[in-house]
Amino acid sequence: MPEPQHEAHALRGATDRPALLAIRDTVEEMEPLATARLDDYINPSALEVELADGLRDADEARLDVTWTTRGDYKYHYTDPTGVNLRWGNHPHDGDYVHATGPEHYHPPPDASSDPDEVEASCITQSPEELVTRAVCKLWRVAYHADSYAPLNAVSNPP
Repeated sequence: MPEPQHEAHALRGATDRPALLAIRDTVEEMEPLATARLDDYINPSALEVELADGLRDADEARLDVTWTTRGDYKYHYTDPTGVNLRWGNHPHDGDYVHATGPEHYHPPPDASSDPDEVEASCITQSPEELVTRAVCKLWRVAYHADSYAPLNAVSNPP
């Protein structure tokens, strides 16, 4: 069950179905290990991306994507080894010490929401296609490096 979120840390707006469909198409175009589908085709709340391999020791993984009509988003990576991380863009009421803007990154291994551990995201683009391209590129670089370090270590991808 998801943790309850303080209102200032929640995504704002309704789910943006056309954005999720565009994200699905971009993921499937860019990532040969990915199969993406809406959790509900008519009234989705998220895009579920199954990855046929994961980072480091994971043999598989999943990326859950939420995008709203207000441009808030969350890309949450999880795998069977217990690794979680996520990129987000939504207000956080200034609670994150190292992320002054709405773009932020919750690092592995547990995607902590501790204000001292959340980082500013290297993704500062806002259109869904560019954000998705950046996430796919960061994931692929980390995958080939067999390291989590590249996941938030480039300057404004893609």
